[in-house]
Amino acid sequence: MINQLALYTSESVGKGHPDKICDQIADAILDECLRQDKNSRVACEVLASNHLIVVGGEITTKAYVDVVKIAWSILKPIGYDENDFTILANINRQSPNITALVDQTKSKALGAGDQGIVYGYATNKTETFMPLSTVLAHELVKLATKLIEQGKFLGAKYDMKSQVTIDWSKVEPKINNMVMSIQHDANVDRSKFKKYVVDNVMLTVAKKYHLNIDFQKRVNANGDFIIGGPIGDTGLTGRKIIVDNYGTAAHVGGGAFSGKDYTKVDRSGAYFARWIAKNVIAAKLADRCEIELAFVIGDPYPIAFRVETFNTNHVKIDKIYQAIKKTFDMNLNHIIKVLKLDQPIYQQTAVYGHFGRDDLNLPWEATNQVKNLLKNI
Repeated sequence: MINQLALYTSESVGKGHPDKICDQIADAILDECLRQDKNSRVACEVLASNHLIVVGGEITTKAYVDVVKIAWSILKPIGYDENDFTILANINRQSPNITALVDQTKSKALGAGDQGIVYGYATNKTETFMPLSTVLAHELVKLATKLIEQGKFLGAKYDMKSQVTIDWSKVEPKINNMVMSIQHDANVDRSKFKKYVVDNVMLTVAKKYHLNIDFQKRVNANGDFIIGGPIGDTGLTGRKIIVDNYGTAAHVGGGAFSGKDYTKVDRSGAYFARWIAKNVIAAKLADRCEIELAFVIGDPYPIAFRVETFNTNHVKIDKIYQAIKKTFDMNLNHIIKVLKLDQPIYQQTAVYGHFGRDDLNLPWEATNQVKNLLKNI
């Protein structure tokens, strides 16, 4: 019998998924604002429904940004053209009440743009310090996307989902199941398509990580997947929170990431928490680490901070807590500076997760505080 407590599941989606189309557009707009004006205040939301895309939110910036043009720069590589969508922009400026709390001109310090509870997580079970199920879920989608780009994938399109469950009941992990749903052309041979996914995507990823191949395999379990993207399902920014974070291995904060500038602690705080957790694991102070931070609007410091190691710590938990306090400056202004969050680095995170990205040079993935943590233990 399977130990249900030992099962951990993660999912990922492709760049053509309607929610991820919205995330990519929102982060592309954010990047362009920051490219021209690093003091931009951006809270961009995107709705994609049927043949209509609406870009909304609050943006205060000195930059000139053609949001419709940016939207098309995301849509065209996915396979859409001007006949597919009408794009509307409905942008307002940031509320002056929020601006006054965030900018705090008298103290010359930035305060949090909202209240928020965020989490960061890391584990020593993978090279990227991410849950294995999350690594595999993203790998499936990345590989499928690469095969489509190479023209090798039997009429597959970019709207897709993956899901992976790992059984950790034994010393060595075992894949319990892999699930994939991939949009395809109408004339695709369904049996050949499913076999291609199993042989060239699922088994390839499992073998890459030297894992078992006798797992449950489900491909397009509901039948044909011909109509995809926003025409098949409404998309919104911020709906793929589990995809963007750690699957079921860790808690998830109360807010999403995409379309939000660095004053929005839903994003900056979560990145900071991941940086702390990853350095704790890299310092071998624990095998798993989860960092919880709570912020309140207008305050540059979190009002609550908690460390959880799931009983895997190798030194006393209070020592880890104190070492973190001594090593990491939790002032939002310092977080922005040290993690370079006022730079246009966000669009690249809008697909395949915001953490564990060894394909990107993300500041919050650096293990550059290990020596300081050990010194402060």
